[in-house]
Amino acid sequence: MNLHQFRFVQEAVRRNLNLTEAAKALHTSQPGVSKAIIELEEELGVEIFARHGKRLKRVTEPGQHVLKSIDLIMRELGNLKRIGEQYSAQDSGTLSIATTHTQARYVLPEPVAKLREAYPKVNVSLHQGSPDQVAHMLIDEIAEIGVATESLADYSELVTMPCYEWQHMLVLPIGHPLCLKERVTLEDIAGEPLITYHPSFTGRTKIDHAFAVRKLQPRVALEAIDSDVIKTYVRLGLGIGIAAEMAVRDVTGDGGASGLVVRPAGYLFGQNVARVAFKRGVYLRNFVYTFAELLSDRLDRHLIARAMTGQVNDYEL
Repeated sequence: MNLHQFRFVQEAVRRNLNLTEAAKALHTSQPGVSKAIIELEEELGVEIFARHGKRLKRVTEPGQHVLKSIDLIMRELGNLKRIGEQYSAQDSGTLSIATTHTQARYVLPEPVAKLREAYPKVNVSLHQGSPDQVAHMLIDEIAEIGVATESLADYSELVTMPCYEWQHMLVLPIGHPLCLKERVTLEDIAGEPLITYHPSFTGRTKIDHAFAVRKLQPRVALEAIDSDVIKTYVRLGLGIGIAAEMAVRDVTGDGGASGLVVRPAGYLFGQNVARVAFKRGVYLRNFVYTFAELLSDRLDRHLIARAMTGQVNDYEL
């Protein structure tokens, strides 16, 4: 047995048992992938996959155990590479970060700049996606560290830790009647066309839940993944916005120059927690720990190291 066979099995599972897609991802031929998997099964004396003709249909029970062992082997192989880089490359290399647009645009610039100042030989690769995509990029080891608000804690393959709290803000055009209200209610908001996030992004589940509890049906006029898009369409008069706190700091201090007014809405939608995540069992290089510490003063190397060994499940912000 060899590492090529292990990679082929892993990729076949990642591609929903489609060997053609697995072959494309691995830059090889479909017959080559199929032959390598069959040879591994023959050597092990078990079928990893049940088949219908030449098509893979499902992972067998012994195949599930084989996959767990393969995942462990491939993870430790990656750890060996990272350990070698840690001690031979003198704190150089690439830090791959998986995150959402809001985090990449409004939260990460300062920590990334400080990391580059501390580690000038380290390059940074940003991978943006939905929270679920962030989780899968960590699991597939495309990224070493992930930052998002939704979903990360739902994956047992990940170690996740709370990073910081934030709230939603109402974004109103100057002169809107709700600007005059001392305390805006959910009923007030439900009567307006709303411009806010796509359901899988930036705490949208908290917004939907708040309306559902009060049995209100919000009028969502536009959904976006980009906070700047939300602000732009509010400015154009299409409705009122609900955006993340970190995305409207420019409006808060501009004295009305943007044509917008913002109001805290945490009392309506609750607090959100952005989380940092790592793949369980992965070796973290020094600059990964440093970057996590730059994200939040509540995170430190020793706490993260304990979490990675299963000694810490969570902690209070």
